[in-house]
Amino acid sequence: MFIRGGMMMPIIYQCRHCGQEIGRLNQQMVDASMLGLDQLSADEQQEMVNYRDNGDVEIKSICESCEESLGSNPQYHELDHFIQ
Repeated sequence: MFIRGGMMMPIIYQCRHCGQEIGRLNQQMVDASMLGLDQLSADEQQEMVNYRDNGDVEIKSICESCEESLGSNPQYHELDHFIQ
């Protein structure tokens, strides 16, 4: 499965908890397997991958700070958002 071809398209990794941009790739064509998206279920893909109106692809992930917070506070796993 290819995400899109043609013009350069940003693939933006963004923290699902704090909203911080973690990283950005600019590619003309991307095979979803190169990003590991083929390993996700349909539900996980729907939850983690967002196609913006401008053509950008946003992938929800977790930044180091939020990962450390979750490691130190396992009860945060019960919350949808623990960063206010």
